[in-house]
Amino acid sequence: MISKQTIDKIFSTIRVEEIVGEYVQLKRAGSNFKGLSPFHEEKSPSFVVSPSKQIWKDFSTGKGGTAISFLMEIENFTYPEALRHAAKKYGIEIEEDQREFSEEAKHAQTEKDQLYKIHEVANSYYQDILWDSEEGKSIGLAYFRERELKDDIIKKFQLGYSPEKKNAFTVYAEEKGYSKEILEKSGLSIFPENTPSGIDRFRERVIFPIHSFSGRVLGFGARILKNNVKTAKYLNSPETEIYHKSNVLYGLNQSKQAISRKNICLLVEGYMDVIALHMAGIENVVASSGTSLTTEQIKLIKRLTENVTILFDGDNAGIKASFRSIDMLLTEGMNIRVLLFPDGDDPDSFSRKHPQEYVEKFIENEAKDFIDFKAEILLREVGNDPIKKAEAIRDIVKSVGFVQNALKREVYLKEVSNKFGLSEQSLFNELDVQKQIIQNQHQHVQQQKEKVQPKLEIVPLNEEKEDPYLYDVLFMESKLVDHMLMFGDIVLKRTNEKNEEYQITVIEEILMHFEEEQYNFLVKGNEIIIDQVKEGIQKDELRSGNFFVTFMDEEITTKVVDALMPPDELENWGSRNIYPPNYGDKIAEQVQGDVLLHKYRYIDYLIKETARQLDEYRGSDETKYYELIKKITLLKQASIRLSNIIEYSPIKGIYIDRKR
Repeated sequence: MISKQTIDKIFSTIRVEEIVGEYVQLKRAGSNFKGLSPFHEEKSPSFVVSPSKQIWKDFSTGKGGTAISFLMEIENFTYPEALRHAAKKYGIEIEEDQREFSEEAKHAQTEKDQLYKIHEVANSYYQDILWDSEEGKSIGLAYFRERELKDDIIKKFQLGYSPEKKNAFTVYAEEKGYSKEILEKSGLSIFPENTPSGIDRFRERVIFPIHSFSGRVLGFGARILKNNVKTAKYLNSPETEIYHKSNVLYGLNQSKQAISRKNICLLVEGYMDVIALHMAGIENVVASSGTSLTTEQIKLIKRLTENVTILFDGDNAGIKASFRSIDMLLTEGMNIRVLLFPDGDDPDSFSRKHPQEYVEKFIENEAKDFIDFKAEILLREVGNDPIKKAEAIRDIVKSVGFVQNALKREVYLKEVSNKFGLSEQSLFNELDVQKQIIQNQHQHVQQQKEKVQPKLEIVPLNEEKEDPYLYDVLFMESKLVDHMLMFGDIVLKRTNEKNEEYQITVIEEILMHFEEEQYNFLVKGNEIIIDQVKEGIQKDELRSGNFFVTFMDEEITTKVVDALMPPDELENWGSRNIYPPNYGDKIAEQVQGDVLLHKYRYIDYLIKETARQLDEYRGSDETKYYELIKKITLLKQASIRLSNIIEYSPIKGIYIDRKR
């Protein structure tokens, strides 16, 4: 178990903007950063990061928390895994509490945990074989050096080698205590009926580990080196609980910082293309690893940039098939350029022939927008055939139809108009036709889904929304707890009945109000926070927002982040020379007024709850009945006195004009 001292050191060292910035393209907005939500599809940024408070808030989904909770949310880490990941990033040494664990606890690992661990074991094994064994050095390392890879690049991408012996890794893993079941589920080993001792899936191949966004090994790609073997040249891990090839881009972990920094992503096809460009000093590159580009992969790129340049081999026979990828990228709002290398070259060979500056200039100058690219490809075989030319233009206009931004669509159509000498109106008409075709296709798909999916049931309103009295008191209860979290340690100057001045913190004043009312909290999360605040006071600690941010309780964390980052954080008014008053500028008056208003709402709630009991005792217990009548009378008198103090009209439901 990670020691408390280490956890405290991690939280005091890490920077939320740096960790989140590896996953979300952040832009400065006043004292905060803003970006598009990584958890929800949106066009206007509602994801806010506060460096001063060291928290983040996703207003589109309601999620929020610290850098550690962000890692847990986006990477599906456990709490210890997120801590270890952050510690590794910031070079913090993990100290463990020396505790004895029960056998049950030792074996209480989930299958997913075991899959992650067996892939780490395999990754280390393949690298050790490559560097330390005679077979690895003479075959695997020799191959990489033949491809002109330097040692630092081989180590950067953690390349390895799986030996010729059919079950070398399987035996190694079993000796480490991993079961046949987990080896088979990982795809690292195969256990045919006629070979119960197992076979290594990647035997006699060089290994390319496939990492997640954060750097965890999810699977492997492996290349055979013998030309006389009738088997697939490249072999990938099968789909597992942790590896879904449609959700992964090769090289993203090694390239994400460069992509974010340069604000453009180069998209290639193969492992070696990525590695060769990195060796040439061009690091903002990822590969789809031979699979068709997916929406999930595009969204991974979009976290870092909206600009993509696709790099193709000059003689690639599948270029026309790439048109689908272009349409998908346009649908996701990406800005696309496409580059064709000279015949006979690919990113790997081209980057090895030329220096870095030449390659960068070539990509920058020769890449075309998708209209010019499609026109060049489609018009190659058209000749003077007007029908084929019209079909080619229709195909280009169809791609323009996938552009989501109306202004961009119009600019692209003007470009098509100028390129082919066609009227803009005819192109807009064709665009409408293409959009209608796409819409009809979507409607057909939706209708097919509705045939098999049951109708959604109407979900009743929450209890507090059905009951306005309960809703009002819940709202004020939470508002007072928010004051404690946000401004708890602020000292207020007050005057007692004898006109004597005294000082009291926001926490103490609100806590005193709750205790005077003998208030029973209606929200469990608020009750937990108040109990922690009371415990802190007993220890001479004032526990406000920052204390609770690191709580590993989702309800508490969300509550605290909501308090520390209200919705107006989405606005950057200063950029428009608008400077509204800040929440908390008049905290002394706010606390005093909200305490009174909470008391007023709570009395109304008690009147309603007491009135409910009248029917129960009417005619059956006269004494109890009249006690309840008396209680309601006293509560109503208190309500009237309070309404005069706060100048509120319970009949009109509004505040009366205050006398000056």
